Amino acid sequence: MNGLIKDLGLLINATLIATPPLLLAALGSCFSERCGVVNIGIEGMMTIGAFTGAVMGLTTGNGWIAFLCAGLAGALFGLIHAFVCISCHADQTIAGTAINFLGPGLALFLCKAMYNNSSDTPAMDPSCKLPKLFEGVFKTGSFWSNVLNVYAVAYLVFVLAFVCWFVFYKTKFGAHLRAVGEHPEACESLGIDVYKVRYICVILSGFFAGLGGAFVTLATINQFRPSVIVGQGFIAIAAVIFGKFSPEGATKACLLFGLCSGIKSLAAQSNVVSPNLISMIPYVVTIIALVLFVGKAHTPAANGKIFVKSK
Repeated sequence: MNGLIKDLGLLINATLIATPPLLLAALGSCFSERCGVVNIGIEGMMTIGAFTGAVMGLTTGNGWIAFLCAGLAGALFGLIHAFVCISCHADQTIAGTAINFLGPGLALFLCKAMYNNSSDTPAMDPSCKLPKLFEGVFKTGSFWSNVLNVYAVAYLVFVLAFVCWFVFYKTKFGAHLRAVGEHPEACESLGIDVYKVRYICVILSGFFAGLGGAFVTLATINQFRPSVIVGQGFIAIAAVIFGKFSPEGATKACLLFGLCSGIKSLAAQSNVVSPNLISMIPYVVTIIALVLFVGKAHTPAANGKIFVKSK
């Protein structure tokens, strides 16, 4: 019985480590997709956030400052995507693909320039990373230690998900962003600044994606590597589709994918099944979810369509 409880605690711990980066990126994607701008550049934004978080963690020694700076780096990429797609009327899918090349490429270039041609940043001391809740309060290895002695962001991200839900459905701005994603021409005729709403949403998507990438380097591991995000941005986008483009749906989907990653982490320690097969679990579940639910999700009517402001 004690062994079962301990394993449950480890599974919850692994889920709370795997879910936050996915959920942060997915919440950002919700803002962009619901306002009518496709953003498949989440992966690139997460990568630049992961790099910025690691560099600022090493530079400032403060995990929170590094976390915020990573969000701002992602927001900058969100601004680039917004300008290209909204103001320049470029194809949103192509622009997002370019972001996915630009983010990792720029991160690798800067990393080699800053750290003696190394593709990895130096490892950070624990003091440079994000703080944990209840550190040292519970006995190491106990159920409560595994469940509660986790990084503060792992729980704060669920508060943020509630805040996003509130903004979407209980505020004037939320009503505008949802309307802009469905009928931008009608919104413009009512005096709503479509460009302004979309700019804010796409920049927010980059900010949240940057935070998601920073969680990986400031909590999950202690340095930046080129492969640090490994498809998590695309899983986050899948979670948004699976969750029907809503914050609450994306949260449930990310918990499911986070649980699968947690199972993968624990199964990898058993040495019973090939690690190569185990590593496929989150991606297989993602594909199955998309196959089963992508046709049932209501995509915003104006999503991906170019809107030109009338003179």
